[in-house]
Amino acid sequence: MDTSLVLTGLSNVVTLTNISLILGGTLLGLFVGAMPGLSATMALALLLPLTFSMDPATGLSMLASLYVGASYGGSIAAILLRTPGTPAAAATVLDGFPLSQQGHAGKALGISLFASFFGGLMSGVALLTAAPLLGVMVLKFGPVELFAIAVLGITIIGSLSQGSVISGLLSGALGLLVSTIGMDLTTGTPRMAFGNINLFSGIEFTVALIGLFSIPQALTLIEHSHGAGKVASKITDRLIPRFREITQLMPNILRSGCIGIATGLIPGTGGDTASWFAYNESKRFAKDKSRYGKGEIAGVAAPEAANNAVVGGALIPTIALGIPGSSSTAILLGALMVQGILPGPNLLTDYGDVTYTLIWAVIFANVGLLLVGLLFTKACVSVTKVPDAFVACAIITLCIIGAFAINNSLFEVGLMLGFGLFGYWLNKAGVSPAPMVIGLILGPVMETSFQQSMLIGNDSYTVFLESPIAVVLLCIAALSVLQATPIFRWVQVSCRRRIKQS
Repeated sequence: MDTSLVLTGLSNVVTLTNISLILGGTLLGLFVGAMPGLSATMALALLLPLTFSMDPATGLSMLASLYVGASYGGSIAAILLRTPGTPAAAATVLDGFPLSQQGHAGKALGISLFASFFGGLMSGVALLTAAPLLGVMVLKFGPVELFAIAVLGITIIGSLSQGSVISGLLSGALGLLVSTIGMDLTTGTPRMAFGNINLFSGIEFTVALIGLFSIPQALTLIEHSHGAGKVASKITDRLIPRFREITQLMPNILRSGCIGIATGLIPGTGGDTASWFAYNESKRFAKDKSRYGKGEIAGVAAPEAANNAVVGGALIPTIALGIPGSSSTAILLGALMVQGILPGPNLLTDYGDVTYTLIWAVIFANVGLLLVGLLFTKACVSVTKVPDAFVACAIITLCIIGAFAINNSLFEVGLMLGFGLFGYWLNKAGVSPAPMVIGLILGPVMETSFQQSMLIGNDSYTVFLESPIAVVLLCIAALSVLQATPIFRWVQVSCRRRIKQS
């Protein structure tokens, strides 16, 4: 471990400005997560333009704390309203809401807060421990390996996204296509600009990101704004759990945290997958399974520890390979791109100070989550009652302001709204916009590394077969697509039948 880089990252975070932004970002994430229908990804997309004028340490500290805060905030609406504030909090509803109905809303929220803290802290320590090992590994990566990584990122995200494999891969391919708009990286000639000078510099990543993730959520909120009013349970009991309860839950929390870290390592999965997995394992290891679904505190602790542990787990492939582990980490990569830092294995070598700054920001954000959560969780009850239509109007207004502030261009505001309508249509069609965003991020990396690989191999595609690392990565990419196809599943079923018959 390079101690100097670790200490540099720590010193970058431990400043009055950055600590204040970590606390403020955590509080904002808490409120965003508590609002049903909103998500950490949307909030990150909206706040990304604010980081343009910040140094990397300040911007990353704020965004990381927002990500962590929203991961816990989703449990507030899940426990009080029986409506998950974020998809990752869906499993928390099963035992959290029954607890609130029994007059133990404070107890449920307290368990959720402490489980989120321990799970997030575990993932931060795992990330800090893994970073030096990954730094040694990525020194062996060149243009050939980078191209294989980009292909792997697109195929994994596409095959693991919601809907069919084909729709996910098409979404990723569309992102790759959009990333080629603008000047050719080699010849300098405009591509697909249609004579519009505003497109000569390409599609601004932040514009597409705000449109694809924020506008569809606002339109969905408007669409469902005529439903019944929200009535939240009141918090009448103590928020801080007893020491005995925490010690009894620690084995469950530690197991769920490990599940969250492991799940986060797989690009394309998220907190919702980890939460259900952890909840299932918690129930399987329980002595009395009949209590689950009726107000069991272990059923609250398990999913909350897992979904916060996913934060650090998802950052491991993001930092090591430049493959976003989730749509939220894709936006964190976007924040690095805004600072002129391209995603890829060079994050750990050329920008080690920035990498360790992000890692320490995650760790400090979890400490800030515990403090802010204890102070402001009860205040978040009022946020759950805000009308959806009002929230939607506020989101659209912030989207317009954020898109205009990037380059002071009304053209980019129109472009953002266009991406927003397209993202809304993708959601209606059951196609995830996440692979498209990953395609936008990895497109320039894939194109540049491919051209460099062709120069190295004298325009021969066999250059990709000369690198063992590239061969392994490309084989994994092919398998990630094949294993999710109907033909592969049919072959699996046929093989199993033959084994049983024999």
